[in-house]
Amino acid sequence: MADKNEKKAGGKAWIGALALCTLVAVGTGGALGMYLMSSVEKAVDEKKREEHEKAAKVLNYTGELSLRSVGSVVTNLAEPADSWIRLESSVVFKTGSLPTPDVTVVEIKADILAYLRTLSTAQIEGASGLQHLREDLNERVALRTKGAVRELIVEALVVQ
Repeated sequence: MADKNEKKAGGKAWIGALALCTLVAVGTGGALGMYLMSSVEKAVDEKKREEHEKAAKVLNYTGELSLRSVGSVVTNLAEPADSWIRLESSVVFKTGSLPTPDVTVVEIKADILAYLRTLSTAQIEGASGLQHLREDLNERVALRTKGAVRELIVEALVVQ
């Protein structure tokens, strides 16, 4: 009988030790999980803050700049003759650098119209075609305004 009591006491001690180890493991795991979660949240917040600061520093335009809409230019392309193009754009220039901005914008619009009439659909296909179009239009605008306009921004381009 004493043997059975010792086995029961030994079994209870073993179960008690196992329960204690389980509670310590659960508590340690929970505390470590909470610590790691807060560390990850802090790291993510810092990364977002750094990216936001970088994005704010990358601005190309600062100071006294004006944005003037050139408007919509609609014309047919040189090839194929039944293709049409519609381009909406704006120009960015330093305030006061153009003596008559409204007249200059109309001249730029006429230049864009004349240039677009010489294009074919093959010249403006794809991303590289769009990039070449932007560069060509920016060169024309820079020549027209003697460098007073900083950039021509293509807002919309539709080819039918």
